[in-house]
Amino acid sequence: MVARKIIASDETWKVTSKGSIVANNEFDGEEYDMKKELPGWNLSGYDDSTWKNVDIMSVPCKRLLAQPSPSVAIMERIHPSSVTRLASGKVLIDMGQNMVGRLKASFKGKAGQKVVMRFAEIINPDSTLYVANLRSAKATDIFTPSVDSYFSWAPVFVYHGFRYVEIDGVEGDPDIKDFVGEVMYDRMQQTGHFETSDFIINQIFKNAYWGIRGNYHNMPTDCPQRDERHGWLGNRATGCWGESFVFDNALLYRKWLQDIEESQREDGVISAVSPRFWTIYAGDVTWPSVYILAAEMLYRHYGDATAIVKHYDSMKRWVEYIYKNSMKDGLVVRDEWGDWCMPPEAPELIHSQDPMRKTDGAILDSTTFYGLLYKMIDFARISGHSEDIDNYKTHAEALKKAYNKRFFNYETAQYGNNSVTGNLLSLRYGLVSDGYEKRVFNNVVEKTEKDCKGHVSTGVVGIQHLMRGLTEHGREDLAYKIVTNTDYPSWGYMIEKGATTIWELWNGDTAAPDMNSANHVMLLGDLLIWYYENLAGIKNSKESVGFRHIEMKPCFPDGLDYVNASYQSVSGKIVSNWTRTEGRFSWNVTIPANCSATLYIPLSLHPEKPEMAKAHSIQCEGDNWIIELGSGNYCFKSDM
Repeated sequence: MVARKIIASDETWKVTSKGSIVANNEFDGEEYDMKKELPGWNLSGYDDSTWKNVDIMSVPCKRLLAQPSPSVAIMERIHPSSVTRLASGKVLIDMGQNMVGRLKASFKGKAGQKVVMRFAEIINPDSTLYVANLRSAKATDIFTPSVDSYFSWAPVFVYHGFRYVEIDGVEGDPDIKDFVGEVMYDRMQQTGHFETSDFIINQIFKNAYWGIRGNYHNMPTDCPQRDERHGWLGNRATGCWGESFVFDNALLYRKWLQDIEESQREDGVISAVSPRFWTIYAGDVTWPSVYILAAEMLYRHYGDATAIVKHYDSMKRWVEYIYKNSMKDGLVVRDEWGDWCMPPEAPELIHSQDPMRKTDGAILDSTTFYGLLYKMIDFARISGHSEDIDNYKTHAEALKKAYNKRFFNYETAQYGNNSVTGNLLSLRYGLVSDGYEKRVFNNVVEKTEKDCKGHVSTGVVGIQHLMRGLTEHGREDLAYKIVTNTDYPSWGYMIEKGATTIWELWNGDTAAPDMNSANHVMLLGDLLIWYYENLAGIKNSKESVGFRHIEMKPCFPDGLDYVNASYQSVSGKIVSNWTRTEGRFSWNVTIPANCSATLYIPLSLHPEKPEMAKAHSIQCEGDNWIIELGSGNYCFKSDM
């Protein structure tokens, strides 16, 4: 028999608050005093006679669960781009990149003289820190030496979102090599690579990369710097899909779905913030939609139905709550947040005041709920609850009928006030009556090109469908224009203003300071999905899970010369590298073992029929060669 010894904490354990870590708080920072160090406290025989016995606490929750995802770790180390001694005597460090983590600093200090390190994402023109957007977060670390000496120190229990650090109290002439930015986020692998011939597209990807991982802290947070850092549901509705091309985030999102269920009330409503640090039971649809969408992402991208099966009953309770509490006359009428962060008409505004820019909340929530009902039909099949299918279908059909009766103008083919979001959601969720699809889409295009001058024309809800919606209906040129714009409002505008992550607001440089986080990812919408699925052509086929069958149908917008992309899927590495320059076209493709793919090559790029001995089939259909392939490496070349 194997001997087993249990070491359990009880009232004989001892504790002291007199140690060297005087204070630590996620928002405010850490304070360390060398004079209060307790040498040998962790060794046997240490004299703890002045320590107090611990208090016995009750269990803080109904049940204890093992954490299903890896913890935060130091995943990369970077050095500053500059270190400057200011006229004030303080030292200003520029990391050259808005990052999340901590600063490991080496410096010369004097006994009893505090070394104060303050963190910020932005600096003012006079090189002082801009901290208004941190709200009440102090974002300050303090180290107090006990002797005159040279020290190397980093906090233990905190992290900051920052690009700049202002240090007061160090002696001598600090150098770049004296400081290291330790980048911290949940331990996970990067799975995606993406590069094109366009600088703006590439920089947006880089900004997204830094912003996404900086907001992975045991949950997908909204921001890493101010007094918030919470799991807002609406930020990741389609964001989780794009993120999964770049990072192996399956365990993180599986854990977060458990947090969402734990936030659910007995009547079925879900808190808009999960874990429930803030309790917001709004009873709307758009924010909680991530509960179903993230579970679908785990199934489709990772081939993992666990979340669907595990949370199906909880999701069903939420759907039934919406039936009973948020619907009137067949429509979902409860909406809390609107099409959040629609680009406003004036630079000082956070939210638009123009009623023609706003989309009716009943349109936002009804269209989203309609789409979710059909996903619940799939979930019912997957989880073995086929008895629920008819109920979902009945509600969806009734909603579609009520929706078109209330909001659709059959003469103008407009939904509501003709906002891009309203028309686009109706199209992408399949609510448009047969025969009207083209006219509705024409309204989307006209509104985008004329009223919005070819720029982003939606808020957080609409942008989840903008890039794919335009491309699926044949206007990849307009999608390409939107992504490569550099004036307001655009991702390129952020870059022109020096952003190295994604802003919370399209006008984050001019709007009110209490809501202009420089590191949010909610405005990405479906952009990363568009990058991989539409520009690169790496798309999980409609009936496939885990990329066992891949639809490779890239678009080739004028002005883009090449795309090099890869994705390490659960089925293996998928590669799509295409080049179109000087009258020549080439496309290198890798299909993983035990997988297959359907490729679409425009006749305009490859006029002659591809000669491929390994192809299962090659046929010409419409304007494309359609090629069925098994696993392997392939190369297509032609003179256009």
